[in-house]
Amino acid sequence: MPPTGIQQERLHQRFDLYDADRDGRIDRSDLEQEARRIVRAFEEPESSPRAQALLTAYPQMFDYLTERGGHAPGSAMTKDEFVAVAHQEMLQHGPAGFGRVLRPSIRAMVDLCDTDGDGQVNPAEFRTWLKAISGDIDAEAAFSAIDADGDGRLTVDELVAAVGRYHAGETDAPLLGV
Repeated sequence: MPPTGIQQERLHQRFDLYDADRDGRIDRSDLEQEARRIVRAFEEPESSPRAQALLTAYPQMFDYLTERGGHAPGSAMTKDEFVAVAHQEMLQHGPAGFGRVLRPSIRAMVDLCDTDGDGQVNPAEFRTWLKAISGDIDAEAAFSAIDADGDGRLTVDELVAAVGRYHAGETDAPLLGV
């Protein structure tokens, strides 16, 4: 079954976010640029272990999707190709698909913004996260929508689930830059 209209729209938004050079295709360098932009926004030295985790996770996510989409290593994907493989690997597999594809990137993001070292994201850290990736998201509303257990902290599991629900069209709490 193809993606619904809202799912396709949200995957298009994700593609547009990743297409750093706006050439209508994404390749590994686009994801590397996005990761560098985020690291710079956090004012983290690229050589730090936290930055290196994110700088590794984003391109690896692209490599995984490229391979699963039947493309040769180093290939670029068009928007339609990206939507097809993201739908196939994430949406069609529900939470397990989002976990498999996005967990390493989200784990790296949590580690990057987790200033108190508790392995979770508190509201202040989340505001910093959203400011780094997209200045126009209401951090308090998004945090409340994502904090499934209401404990005032976001776990990697909650964030992966929230990204999955957003891209599936089940919630309108945008994160990670869309």
